[in-house]
Amino acid sequence: MKHRYLPMTEQDQQEMLQAVGVASIDELFQDIPESVRFKGEYSIKKAKSETELMKEMSALAAKNKDLRSNASFLGAGVYDHYMPIIVDHVISRSEFYTAYTPYQPEISQGELQAIFEFQTMIAELTGMDAANSSMYDGGTSLAEAAMLACGQTKKKKVIVSGAVHPESRDVLKTYAKGQYIEVVEVPVKNGVTDLEALKQEMSDDVAAVVVQYPNFFGQIEPLKDIEPIAHTGKSMFIVSSNPLALGALTPPGAFGADIVAGDAQPFGIPTAFGGPHCGYFAVTQKLIRKVPGRLVGQTKDDQGRRGFVLTLQAREQHIRRDKATSNICSNQALNALAASVAMTALGRKGVKEMALQNIQKANYAKKAFKEKGFDVPFDGPIFNEFAVKLNKPVKEVNARLIEKGIIGGFDLGSVYPELENHMLVAVTELRTKEEIDQLVLELGDGHE
Repeated sequence: MKHRYLPMTEQDQQEMLQAVGVASIDELFQDIPESVRFKGEYSIKKAKSETELMKEMSALAAKNKDLRSNASFLGAGVYDHYMPIIVDHVISRSEFYTAYTPYQPEISQGELQAIFEFQTMIAELTGMDAANSSMYDGGTSLAEAAMLACGQTKKKKVIVSGAVHPESRDVLKTYAKGQYIEVVEVPVKNGVTDLEALKQEMSDDVAAVVVQYPNFFGQIEPLKDIEPIAHTGKSMFIVSSNPLALGALTPPGAFGADIVAGDAQPFGIPTAFGGPHCGYFAVTQKLIRKVPGRLVGQTKDDQGRRGFVLTLQAREQHIRRDKATSNICSNQALNALAASVAMTALGRKGVKEMALQNIQKANYAKKAFKEKGFDVPFDGPIFNEFAVKLNKPVKEVNARLIEKGIIGGFDLGSVYPELENHMLVAVTELRTKEEIDQLVLELGDGHE
């Protein structure tokens, strides 16, 4: 068994106390009044040896239902995807995982090149002119997009589709509250944005329209029809998008999107209990100087060699606070690197093939549920998710599924009361025909 090296010894402690000029730990904390010091015993287990502790923690960890031993049909924004083995190899190199941020760009060429490649591939996938070096996550990125639109248009109203991820909408509302921006939600009709309701909400004081593509239900929003509505009165068109889906779908840039935001989690980033992940942010050329975070540019040194520099930083750390367009002070450099490595390993053909498998397998599952007699409420094309109506509470069904080695789908009723007993089923390229058939069989046993 591997044992951790613990460098703290009694001698080390005495040397440190001597260095700061005190004789004991009690003397070190003598400025803390006796009246506020804790005198009792902590309600925790007695200390164990490392060997005993490792056994206990291993036993607890073995109770987890992980993705290695269970077939997962849970998506709703975080997905179980294929990760090329090279991803872990590259991001585990110390020069990358210790490089928090390239504060000295002239000696951070490897980190900067990795970020530059990430920006380039995101720009290509989204069909936009430029992308930044990454953001915290998809929800943050989308909220930043809305704030940029409000600053650019000098308007204080944002319209967001009810088919946008509920958590992203919550983040947007939190951002908007501090900026005194009104957020108006447009209802959903047959699983996509209600275009008539959207038209009715449009006015001259609208800064932006926000939709998701594919949306939270896995449905493909008709961006071609939404774009002219969104651009009414010089408002901006913002699209939150799953980047993997763009390997097969027409990119938002081709439909006139002003800003495309999202999460790069599908590319080489594990589900990791929901985070941390990696937001991306892509814009048209006219908005490039308003992009939050940082951008890496390509240049040449005085000897004509290819090099990389930080450029166009809109952070308040670098410019006057009143000129800053965002308070985002960092990025997800390591996760952006993971996404870059995954996209590079897959290549253009691999990303397309992976996206197509998500479409094909999800549609196979959707058809299988229909043939089994399930109500699949929404029509229209899907990417890798769809809703299914059950005759029992989703929580109850999922508890039964986990006993069979299946992680069930998301309970839509928890965020959409009108969709009580509806499960959002995610089917990625990793799910096999046998796993899909087993899910339908298990759910069908209690459905008929």
